Amino acid sequence: MTTRGRAAGWWVDVLMVAGFAATTALLALPAVLNLDLWVRDFADAHRPAVFDTVLQWVNRLGNGGPLAVITLIIALTVARRRRTLWPVAPVVAAFLAIGFVIMPLKQYFHRAAPHSVLPDDVEVRLFSQPGFGLSYPSGHAVNTIVWYGVIALLLAGWFAARPAWHRALRIAPPIIVGFTATYLGWHWLTDMVAGLFLGVLIDRVLMRVSWPGLTEPARPELVGSDVRP
Repeated sequence: MTTRGRAAGWWVDVLMVAGFAATTALLALPAVLNLDLWVRDFADAHRPAVFDTVLQWVNRLGNGGPLAVITLIIALTVARRRRTLWPVAPVVAAFLAIGFVIMPLKQYFHRAAPHSVLPDDVEVRLFSQPGFGLSYPSGHAVNTIVWYGVIALLLAGWFAARPAWHRALRIAPPIIVGFTATYLGWHWLTDMVAGLFLGVLIDRVLMRVSWPGLTEPARPELVGSDVRP
């Protein structure tokens, strides 16, 4: 399946918007807030110290800064080999999309993170910590969809002969980071769900763009060559 084929179908985009809206609306229900609190408390009670340390390192797979730098390095390497700066374009677009979509939402909803200084029944709600709460939606969840998607796009030729690796790159990071961030008590479960909806939406929009030399099917043997796209 080509990159553009994967992103085809606006109905999926609508579903992602609806999913985010539904998740946000459900946070007005006490049962959903209690679920977030229960998941946090359960994780706190079943998290050995050694496991905690390991998962903190694993969770770095969703750190936006390092991911942006790594993706830019890959893009510049591809750009140098292909003698065109177009591979840098999706990196810039992803950076701007994440910044202009996610940060305003975080600041608007200003939801406190688990284990904040606020009481449980306050911190778990939206609009609970003006000026400080940046928990909803999860930026880590968005990063695991968007940045790994751009990496897959930049290395599409290499992945064309390795579909299993491509699936692992797209599926494993969201699952791993979603689990670790929730299990460590760094995010509410619903933070991660909302972030995944938005991440898929942004990823699909980026993949729908006809990036010159990147969105057309590439021959694996040309990856790493100096052939101009």
